[in-house]
Amino acid sequence: MVLFKSSKSLGKLTMNNLLPPSSNGEYICTCNLDLADSFLCQELATQAKKGRHLTILAQESTAIQVCLSEDKYVAWLPLENIKYLKPASEIYHSVSVSRTEIELKIPEIIAFTQEAKLQENYYLWGGNIGLNYDCSGLIQAAFSTFNIWLPRDSYQQAEFTQTIDKSELLPGDLIFFATKKARINHVALYLGNNEYIHSSGKENGRNGIGIDKIIEDSDPVTHFYYQYICQFGRVMNSL
Repeated sequence: MVLFKSSKSLGKLTMNNLLPPSSNGEYICTCNLDLADSFLCQELATQAKKGRHLTILAQESTAIQVCLSEDKYVAWLPLENIKYLKPASEIYHSVSVSRTEIELKIPEIIAFTQEAKLQENYYLWGGNIGLNYDCSGLIQAAFSTFNIWLPRDSYQQAEFTQTIDKSELLPGDLIFFATKKARINHVALYLGNNEYIHSSGKENGRNGIGIDKIIEDSDPVTHFYYQYICQFGRVMNSL
């Protein structure tokens, strides 16, 4: 993983002398990359796995603004790390996936999250590669591993999925939470038997991946999240 670094000479770097031109405007990540939430590159926004496609939107003195092709997520890559990009020989094309195809992959998607839970991990805001994830990063990674692309953030995933009633929940459906009584800001994957798996933070969660219930329970983490359940969604297609 290439992390953010500081460099006294960073301001002297330019995109033109660090990155060969792309004939089609797209680039490919040659290794896993951390992307920042601003050109200052101080806070992690998301991560781009090796092989992901992106386009370049803008340049500042310290970073370039990029748009990840698979989910259209916009973030910033430090100039010193654009050496880890290469021109794409072909542009990214999304692949249509039916609900029937998704259903066939649900057992593997669930298994992905359970295997991730068995690894030593902690909650990482912006993490979507592993071993450390944020809530929507875990969900996106689980589905994208099987070529089913969801939006990056939890509120976007809620808008993308088909809203269903709690009584309709099936394994592989998503559960959404609004813990700050604003827009949706947390997501989990339903496992069946009133249980769900999610990556939750340190303050009110498990500081990593854990399993909780959608019923009243004396466990403090389960109780905290239960009161903020606000929506249920079913993945019907891929971006």
